Amino acid sequence: MFAVCVHVCVKEENRDQFIEATLENARATIREPGNLRFDVIQQVDDPNRFVLYEVYRDTSGMEAHKDTPHYAEWRDAVAPWMAEPRRGVKHQSLFPKTEAGWKTEG
Repeated sequence: MFAVCVHVCVKEENRDQFIEATLENARATIREPGNLRFDVIQQVDDPNRFVLYEVYRDTSGMEAHKDTPHYAEWRDAVAPWMAEPRRGVKHQSLFPKTEAGWKTEG
């Protein structure tokens, strides 16, 4: 499994738009066959900063996400709202080692 943490800082005046667009993208992403998790988290002491925590079955699932229409729409919509360039950091999952280790809703 592979994870990516995307660090985002948005302009204050675009924060609500960013949240709306990002939640829409997250809802679509969790329906992708290669995606296991997509969390949108907002920093408590600076509400203009976010981390998107995405987990994929493998690198091909992570790459396939970038080819989806909803990702392209999100990427293009949020670009002018950035206070600084977003930064994605890729990680390899050590625990849990398998999909079965993830707790799911429901």
